[in-house]
Amino acid sequence: MGKTKFTQELFDSICTDIANSSRGLTYICAKHDVSRFIFYKWINDDSDLYNKYARAKEIQADYMADEIISISDDGSFDKTTNSEGREVTDHEHIQRSKLRVDARKWLAAKLAPRKYSEKTMTETHVTEQPLFPEKD
Repeated sequence: MGKTKFTQELFDSICTDIANSSRGLTYICAKHDVSRFIFYKWINDDSDLYNKYARAKEIQADYMADEIISISDDGSFDKTTNSEGREVTDHEHIQRSKLRVDARKWLAAKLAPRKYSEKTMTETHVTEQPLFPEKD
């Protein structure tokens, strides 16, 4: 990886790619010829940069939520033509689409838990009991 010198333009470009992609940081940094280690050093050394990165990750969660709908609604490759010319269901493509949706759901829930995690309500009933019951 060649580029290790920080520039605001480079950092902003990486954050823009994060916000507009479901790709991981390793892929995006490599695209910009920056090591992930160097990128982490940048955000570790500057709270403003960290906040921009965190905001890009929140936006990325929204991007993934949009992708979930697109992937789920797209049935264009669910059928294929076999060697005899008959249309058959492409179960492998359907399973891959399911995996893509599940991966995005999981990651969106981790990136923006208040917005995308499944909330469970837990009710607890406490009855007061003496710590040391009296002996009769």
